[in-house]
Amino acid sequence: MPKKLVIKVTAGADSPERCSQAFTVAAVAVASGVEVSLWLTGESAWFALPGRAAEFELPHAAPLPDLIDSVLAGGGITLCTQCAARRDIPEKDVLEGVRIAGAQVFVQEAMTDGTQALVY
Repeated sequence: MPKKLVIKVTAGADSPERCSQAFTVAAVAVASGVEVSLWLTGESAWFALPGRAAEFELPHAAPLPDLIDSVLAGGGITLCTQCAARRDIPEKDVLEGVRIAGAQVFVQEAMTDGTQALVY
């Protein structure tokens, strides 16, 4: 089992199953004791804003706000700098605990020994 998972989720409401899978895998990994860094890119960037995850619905899936809370409690969530800028999401508006960072930080995290990177 990897020491750390870096998960990049590119999908949002445009691809609900893929989106839900990424958040579910991140939350399960945190619950299993794996260090998790979840990156919100593309349409998933909207979930960095308060209330947006509550609008997401997918039958037979765990509620997205609960999954986000789980990841924040034991891991980290990062909003892509460029994705935030394209959507006019300023750092002051994101959920508490969510940071904004760019590709250089993602590459540094993904290239650490013992790290597995996943993209959804």
